[in-house]
Amino acid sequence: MAAKSSYPFRVEPQEVDFSLRITLSALGVNVLNIAGIDAHAKGFGVEVLNRDNYSWVLSRIAFEFDYRPKEYVQYEIATWISDYGRMLSTRNFTLTDQSGTTFGRVVSQWCMIDLTRRAAVDLRAVAEEHNEAIVAEPAPAEKPRKVPAIDAEPVLTHRVAYSDIDFNRHVNTMRYIEMMLDVLPIERFEQDRPMRLDINFLKESRYGETLSVSFEERESETLVEIRNDAGTAICRGAFEWR
Repeated sequence: MAAKSSYPFRVEPQEVDFSLRITLSALGVNVLNIAGIDAHAKGFGVEVLNRDNYSWVLSRIAFEFDYRPKEYVQYEIATWISDYGRMLSTRNFTLTDQSGTTFGRVVSQWCMIDLTRRAAVDLRAVAEEHNEAIVAEPAPAEKPRKVPAIDAEPVLTHRVAYSDIDFNRHVNTMRYIEMMLDVLPIERFEQDRPMRLDINFLKESRYGETLSVSFEERESETLVEIRNDAGTAICRGAFEWR
């Protein structure tokens, strides 16, 4: 069994918004970068998988933040894998400020894909090979929930360009999150309220496609859906304001 890995951070000026607090997208970037760094350190990073024409793809993720730290505040991200299923691996994160207070919890679920077939790979063989990477500690929050579909007109469109594409040649995870944030009223960010964001990644989006973003308010939740040219949902998110 492995131990958690921890990595230090500081909120840099380029990461804050008008409230001088770190943005949700900057926190998301740092969390996902740590996933890659930790996988590399433990011997199953993307560069290793690519030798067999495989790669990791994020399937679902849930963020919970009690608050967003201010500019120049130091914090730490700890990460660990809690389980492997047949199709999904669960990687967890906690974010702790310099006073020792945990202000963020993230639970992510990943699948491995065959880059030729663009299809998921059975993870049971990987679990046997990398069982020593599992930490005997449960997820710090509820696993990502299924986000319902919505019926709303688009309020934003975006043509997928070079800067949107990641090493898997599909739209980068954070670009979806940034598009979701861009359709929210700016007043949502004037008050630093506790929140949870569940995201379901349903299909790939590739270079040249035009994406449309819709949202719907439901009591304490804001549901967001991103669709492709054919009108098919490729990503759904649910913001819960607490």
